[in-house]
Amino acid sequence: MRRIAVLASGGGSNLQAILDHLDALGDAAPAAVSLVVSDRADAHAMERARRRGIEAVHLPRAAAEGALERLLGDSGAEVVALAGYLRLIPPGVVRRWAGHMLNIHPSLLPAFGGHGMYGHRVHEAVLASGARLSGASVHFVNEQFDRGAIIAQWPVPVHTGDTADTLAERVLRVEHRIYPWCVAAVARGDVRLGEDRRVHGDLPYDFPRFGVEGPRHPFVPEG
Repeated sequence: MRRIAVLASGGGSNLQAILDHLDALGDAAPAAVSLVVSDRADAHAMERARRRGIEAVHLPRAAAEGALERLLGDSGAEVVALAGYLRLIPPGVVRRWAGHMLNIHPSLLPAFGGHGMYGHRVHEAVLASGARLSGASVHFVNEQFDRGAIIAQWPVPVHTGDTADTLAERVLRVEHRIYPWCVAAVARGDVRLGEDRRVHGDLPYDFPRFGVEGPRHPFVPEG
């Protein structure tokens, strides 16, 4: 079984979603989370890991260069999942786990992505733009913020009267569905990053069967 390392800076709800999904797969699970790393000692993601008996490591922002790469390498991590990790991944780590490192972003990339665009900043920008559609994107990580090859996306309607909080809640429900699925697909080898830097393999876009709120047609917003 392959080893997954999860990097998180906050509450770790996407970490929990990954754990729950792998639990649900049972003997068919292609991998298990064996390490959780956070740049914040008080991140709730660390507590989630410890409750499951998963190694949880606080890696301070001032850690020496190369510390993250050594930590991941020593853990035997074969897949790395970023789950609200707010630190720039060192180039050496990106290169070493190229095609095996994923991120989840709360918008339909390439819109509302890039440096400084995370959390509620994304949702505030979506609302300020007047966009009628937002969503979640899962992508491979490269050297640029939110610019790696996109693995999967699912749209979420922006409702009249939405606040950053209400939109964030709706998008997060989608994140919790599609991210674990994509992490498992990469761990299983069903989805991979080719030498052409494009995503190869198929993900069936039948997310509505999970009961996730979204438009009836993937690209048509509802009222």
